[in-house]
Amino acid sequence: MDAFDVAVIGSGPGGYVAAIRCAQLGLKTALIEKYNTLGGTCLNVGCIPSKALLDSSHHYEDATKHFETHGIEIPGEIIANLSKMLARKDSVVAQTTKGIEYLMDKNKITVLHGFGSFKDAHTISVKDSEGKTTSISAKNTIIATGSKPSQLPFITQDKERIITSTEALSLPEIPKHLVVIGGGVIGLELGQVYKRLGAEVTVVEYAERIIPSMDEALSKELAKVMKKQKVKFLLSHGVKEVTRKGDIVTVKANDKKGAEVVLEADYCLVAVGRSPYTAGLNAAAAGVSLDERGRVVTNSHLQTATPHIYAIGDVVAGAMLAHKAEEEGTMVAEIIAGQKPHIDYNLIPGVVYTWPEVAAVGKTEAQLKESNTPYKVGQFPMRALGRSRASMDLDGFVKILAHKETDEVLGVHMIGARCADLIAEAVVAMEFRASAEDISRMSHAHPTFAEAIKEAALAATEDRALHI
Repeated sequence: MDAFDVAVIGSGPGGYVAAIRCAQLGLKTALIEKYNTLGGTCLNVGCIPSKALLDSSHHYEDATKHFETHGIEIPGEIIANLSKMLARKDSVVAQTTKGIEYLMDKNKITVLHGFGSFKDAHTISVKDSEGKTTSISAKNTIIATGSKPSQLPFITQDKERIITSTEALSLPEIPKHLVVIGGGVIGLELGQVYKRLGAEVTVVEYAERIIPSMDEALSKELAKVMKKQKVKFLLSHGVKEVTRKGDIVTVKANDKKGAEVVLEADYCLVAVGRSPYTAGLNAAAAGVSLDERGRVVTNSHLQTATPHIYAIGDVVAGAMLAHKAEEEGTMVAEIIAGQKPHIDYNLIPGVVYTWPEVAAVGKTEAQLKESNTPYKVGQFPMRALGRSRASMDLDGFVKILAHKETDEVLGVHMIGARCADLIAEAVVAMEFRASAEDISRMSHAHPTFAEAIKEAALAATEDRALHI
């Protein structure tokens, strides 16, 4: 039986980054992955393929709606070739997963393909696709088994017409009418892909607003912009039944007054979040406990009840984000190596890759009100920027929340072009506990979208934004 300093179960962003960092620190490391390709949900059926399709559909929308304004005239019909889009998406995924294989080789990490489960606290059995089982021993183990799409108990997903995000990334055709159940990140991103390509899209959300975990101002602005893009929203609607007959899917929901609403579509995407994946792990054999939601229970150092076994990423509490899993993977590797790292979960940004993009870090207004923290708000609209006008990306704003007395930045919330990248500035500022005035005194290149951050900081400092 091969012996390792660390065994990592799961090769998603958390698992593979943990494995690399362990190897960098001189630990003999094994990575166990049940699928043939590395990278987990994110690289194979999540973040990467969805961004590829978002990008392709964005180009198509530009060609059909905006090129003419830019003086680009295309004679003849512009066709959205879904199969070519999907082929490009698949090649992006293949390149990315091969990149992970290269990194495993480079860092001399032993990769074992097969289903990993605990025999005991130090022994893991790995069953490959042909049913052959091998066992390894590990001084330390990192559980990074990720998550899977959540299901509603009354909906039977046939994965043909009633689908999860996985199938939505490989549809055989552009839907005529796509009903999306769930107004969170996944539902909105994939809904926008197919809306751009010509589908009618209706989003049904149980909460009273979309992206309900983000600052309310972002929810309102994104809803307003997506309505302009002709996406329909049914908010405060509880879905009670989804049935399929032939190629027609019928969705029944009740509005907030209890009245029934019936929708007919050719596809229904169920995007109601994700659930931790621990099936078959045999956690109990290793003394590892799960909570009522199936998540692995850990302490602040991400140790389970068995101290040499750790858990990271979607399988533990907290936001289900690839970059959060990466930070946790790095932290655990360094703890195992005897270092004393830390993570500030307040400074892990959240992003929605619709267009306009939505990004946030730190506290929302509602959270500051709840904790009775005195705060002030500085906000600046994207449409007041020269760069926005030059690019025809006028929607959105940057909103900075700062402490009323100390001026420390407590939260930054933005919606607009390139916000997924712009949020990094806010993370850096908050990591160094900058004040709104600090940001306002930094020189921002002109003309850029980032100037909105400077202007919002000026607005938060003494209500002295320059360009509004």
